[in-house]
Amino acid sequence: MACPLTPLMSALEDLKSQELKKFRMYLSEGVMEGFARMPRGKLQEDSDATDIADLMTKMYGGEDSLKITLHILRVIKQNDVAARLQGEMERTQINAQGPLSSQLDVSPSDKRNEYDDLQKVKTAIQTDLRSKFGNISECVSTQGQAKYLNEIFVDLYITEGGSGDINDQHEVRQIEATRKRDRDTPIRCADLFRCLPEQKRQITSVLTKGIAGIGKTISVQKFILDWAEQKANEDIAIVVPLPFRDLNLKKEHYSLMDLLYIYAPQLKEMKNLESVHNKVLLIMDGLDECRHILDFQNSPWWSDVSKPTSVGVLLTNLIKGNLLPSAMKWITSRPAAASQIPSEYIHRVTEVRGFSDDQKEEYFRKKISNESMANKIITHMKTSTTLYIMCHIPIFCLISALVFDSMFSDAKPGELPQTLTEMYIHFLIIQTCMKNRKYHGNAPNLKDPLSNSDKGMVLKLGELAYKQLNKGHLIFYEEDLQGCGIDVKKASEYSSLCTEIFREEKGLYQERVFCFVHLSIQEFLAAVYVHVSCVQKNVNVLSLHSDRMDKDTVSLSDVHKKAVEIALLSPNGHLDLFLRFLLGLSREDKQTFLPEATTKRSGLRRLMNAFLKPNPSHKIDTDLTLCVNETIQCIRKEIRRVQAPERTINLFHCLSELKDDSLVKGILNEVSSGTLSHTNMEPDKCSALTYAVLMSGNVLEVFDLNKFRTSAAGQERLLCMLKACKHGR
Repeated sequence: MACPLTPLMSALEDLKSQELKKFRMYLSEGVMEGFARMPRGKLQEDSDATDIADLMTKMYGGEDSLKITLHILRVIKQNDVAARLQGEMERTQINAQGPLSSQLDVSPSDKRNEYDDLQKVKTAIQTDLRSKFGNISECVSTQGQAKYLNEIFVDLYITEGGSGDINDQHEVRQIEATRKRDRDTPIRCADLFRCLPEQKRQITSVLTKGIAGIGKTISVQKFILDWAEQKANEDIAIVVPLPFRDLNLKKEHYSLMDLLYIYAPQLKEMKNLESVHNKVLLIMDGLDECRHILDFQNSPWWSDVSKPTSVGVLLTNLIKGNLLPSAMKWITSRPAAASQIPSEYIHRVTEVRGFSDDQKEEYFRKKISNESMANKIITHMKTSTTLYIMCHIPIFCLISALVFDSMFSDAKPGELPQTLTEMYIHFLIIQTCMKNRKYHGNAPNLKDPLSNSDKGMVLKLGELAYKQLNKGHLIFYEEDLQGCGIDVKKASEYSSLCTEIFREEKGLYQERVFCFVHLSIQEFLAAVYVHVSCVQKNVNVLSLHSDRMDKDTVSLSDVHKKAVEIALLSPNGHLDLFLRFLLGLSREDKQTFLPEATTKRSGLRRLMNAFLKPNPSHKIDTDLTLCVNETIQCIRKEIRRVQAPERTINLFHCLSELKDDSLVKGILNEVSSGTLSHTNMEPDKCSALTYAVLMSGNVLEVFDLNKFRTSAAGQERLLCMLKACKHGR
């Protein structure tokens, strides 16, 4: 066995003076269980690497000194030095792992037995994971049948480094900002733990960000399936999925090993997981759904894998590297929630950016077997920039494919959805038809009126969606359903309101967890609930106090104004899309459907007749045009007032849902006539121009801010145009 002093000295000499000071401090605190702390009197302020190495080998012996050094290096985040030390220890056959009490040489036969045990466990886990992840049920498929994942999977665009700082804006805004891809460094999902050519340090902790529905979970499933089928990452011995959605159900105290046994019972066959923990990958999917407390500042230190504590403490110490320090960790999260993990605990940040334009087309062609139909859908999607941008999100591609596949056979071009609201209305109608066919044997007919039970179901789900949206919750539990009058015993029927709008998730203990398939569906149903409460029940649910005082009816424009106010107050814009849906539901052509009336959109008529047609006792139906005009004026006023440029862009989206494009047309007319360069641009015109450029779908070669005559506030709004240009000055 090689002399331990050489790698010990080398590691300590790699530390700068400030890092060496931290090392001395931890050494004197006794941070490693089973070893006495170094007396403070022995460690002097000027103790250098040679002094410390000499003191450690005298007190702990050579090999244990290396183990303590390795541990402290990881604590002070000197991961590169720790990786080099561990590599040197392995190269020179100095045992860097295993129980600290057993540091004897292992015989070749014992090594062979340990290897055989590991291979048996690996094979058993791979078999289990192939069974779990080999098939996937597309949440909004017409049949709800499971399909082989590899048949429908389309590679997603994943980039190294994400977008820099944590982005806590509403997620649809982030999608709109993803077209400038030429500077990104793409990375394959299978290569997450492999270093790029210019990177030298070992990658053991990866954080993957991405908005809801962008494909984080399916990327995890694909990674696991490829490993289980021995197609990729064969050097990884063990993969254990730890979904936060299921971890939320673990209320008791567990040791780390007991927790891992729940998700990978095959590990019980291993005598010592710590001996191979540098070959273990733990995948923690959905940090944004975590309801455990992850306190990276005040959580107690926990390094004993056999000692029970709360799941929150286990997860915190696992991410910090105190538990299984050499294990690989992959965490996925929506962007805003990712900020709770300090950057020093993450070696690589990646971002799932969804589908590129080519991948959108590939998806539609895989999803729609009829080539002619797929071409029609792709062509139509490109005519609506808003819809086409949303198709960066895989779940939106899925919804679009379902809606257009159901409509193209009998619909004329003018009858197809043009806005987000129209798309989601059709989706709701189609899914309700599918539910009735599945449970009641009814032939699907988009023109049939919704039954009272269907209306009741949608409104209860809308109430749940609204209440949970206000809390920022994407997943719900039985008590949440009961609070909205939903009979939990009949939850399966609710979950099959298309099998997809609302679905039931099963944890390992069969506790029931519920969620909407995508945040946008939750936002849409929440908007339906708020709108119906106004036009049918004369209630403004957005107001903390009753709006009925001194009024016979609740004004729809008052509801809209309140919604605009609340949405603009949200620090991360989490109500932006909800606001767009709420306003989109209020268009006059969606309100005045009568049974004998002709209309371009029979699906809209059906939903509006069911829910949104005003109560005849209210004056709102005769004042609708006035209400919408008041709302438009309110939004224009806010566009002039609001200082945050990103917020004004969403307000233009709101005008689009209300079919008011006069501001945008006005600025484009000035551009085409050449008068724009000779006049001072007000901030609202700057926002209109920025919106027009962002919605054009084009990437500008150069953006020159100096060409525009405007105020500092106007310039700030124009800077948003940089998202659609390659170069700016």
